[in-house]
Amino acid sequence: MVNLEQSPRQELNQRDRDILEFEQSWWEAEIPKDQGVRERFQLTEAEYVAALDELIASDEALAAEPLLVRRLRRLRDRRRKQHSARRTADQEVAQ
Repeated sequence: MVNLEQSPRQELNQRDRDILEFEQSWWEAEIPKDQGVRERFQLTEAEYVAALDELIASDEALAAEPLLVRRLRRLRDRRRKQHSARRTADQEVAQ
């Protein structure tokens, strides 16, 4: 039988806190965001986006930085909706 109770989540680790801090201020840097991601986290843009998506889905991130996480979730959801709409339009044109 599957245990449906979720195990208690851990506090944010240092990398997670660093990602949230980076998201609060990356535009103030003199370098492009993707370059900042590579230099600070040694991640590709795709790896960083995946890590950020997982992070902002967590209750711990929401508790730590509620305004930032809600904003990032809205932006993510808007991008997904736009991407989905484009795919639907492309499929209709192809038919």
